[in-house]
Amino acid sequence: MGRRPGPGARLTSLDRGFTLLELIVVISLISILAAIAMPQFRIAIIQAREAVLKEDLYRLRQAIDQYQADKGVYPPTLESLVEEGYIRRLEADPMTHAADWEVVYEDVDSSDPSTTPGVYDVHSASTNSSLRGTPYNEW
Repeated sequence: MGRRPGPGARLTSLDRGFTLLELIVVISLISILAAIAMPQFRIAIIQAREAVLKEDLYRLRQAIDQYQADKGVYPPTLESLVEEGYIRRLEADPMTHAADWEVVYEDVDSSDPSTTPGVYDVHSASTNSSLRGTPYNEW
């Protein structure tokens, strides 16, 4: 254990601790580093959401195509993909945080107007733009 100085003893530089100036310098350096890192952190979050959106769109489109290949028609709704077991659940759009996907229906056959159009494609419902400048609802 270290020795404690007695009353009236002179303190060495090791016994005094940090000065106010040293603390201000350290806090300033930490603040500068945090200010530099924060924009990169925000960009990393957006990139992660964009990657999840691409993967979700790929999986939904794959399930739509598989449904059409199996049944010969496109699914009437995205929920029918869940009901038929093509996907486990309808994931939330990572950009809107809700399962509010924008669906594109197939063109109605003019020779048989009694048929109901099915879901042909799916897009994000977000109108925001990606880091590359393209709107998410055009992906």
